[in-house]
Amino acid sequence: MSSFRPTRLRRLPLHAGAALTVLVCLFPVYWMITTALKPSRDIQSSEPQLVPHAWTLEHFRTAVDAPGFAQFWRNSLLVTAGAVLLSLVVALAAAFAVARMRWRGRRQFVLAVFVAQMAPWESLIIPVYIIARDTDMLDRLTTLTLVYFMITLPFTVIVLRGFIATIPPELEEAAQVDGCTRPGAFRRVALPLLAPGLMATSLFGFITAWNEFAYANFLIIKNQDQRTLPVWLSSFQNTFGTDWGATMAASTLFALPALAVFLLLQRHVTSGLASGAVKG
Repeated sequence: MSSFRPTRLRRLPLHAGAALTVLVCLFPVYWMITTALKPSRDIQSSEPQLVPHAWTLEHFRTAVDAPGFAQFWRNSLLVTAGAVLLSLVVALAAAFAVARMRWRGRRQFVLAVFVAQMAPWESLIIPVYIIARDTDMLDRLTTLTLVYFMITLPFTVIVLRGFIATIPPELEEAAQVDGCTRPGAFRRVALPLLAPGLMATSLFGFITAWNEFAYANFLIIKNQDQRTLPVWLSSFQNTFGTDWGATMAASTLFALPALAVFLLLQRHVTSGLASGAVKG
């Protein structure tokens, strides 16, 4: 009992630091939600209110009734889902080839994937825009889907490669001895064990594609019906200023799908990322 108390005292600064970190990270989210629920007069008040004195849903009605809300929501879902699914399929095949096979140039390929992951996405905006313009691919959701697929692919390959490397190949060999083909053995034995890695990379790809603004703003120029939700959020700013209540309400609605996906997959995320970084 006497040794238990010093241990708790030594951990107290760690717990305090963790609590402070959580508060700092959650405060912007709290401020966004409370601002969306405040009346306009309280938002413009010179004295900030940490706890609103009055509540209203008027800003949420303004956001939902804004032109194009349903259309841009559908666009974001299509682009994000398409990019994530395409990235998983291609990355799974590439990761299997790197982790299970030995071929000339394998190390150089892995190095190139790491370099692509480290490259800042913003530096590629101009080349991507020129390519899309010269190939008549501007103002298309397909172009955005391919761009988001390009952005999320390196990370997906890296994580799945490490995760496949942790699965003993003897399990697949035993399935082949029992009559399975090599693809069949991978599908029946290894693929179910890859669930945490697939969940982790799916979450990363979803959040990356769902929140991306720069490419959506530069590649969708004339056809405004092809815009996504991050670009739509800027529509609440006009020559008279910014409607902060509607902007915060729209941002809250915009954050709900990412939050729902995270809560759905969060049990698998930690184990997926940790296992993907163990070996390979």
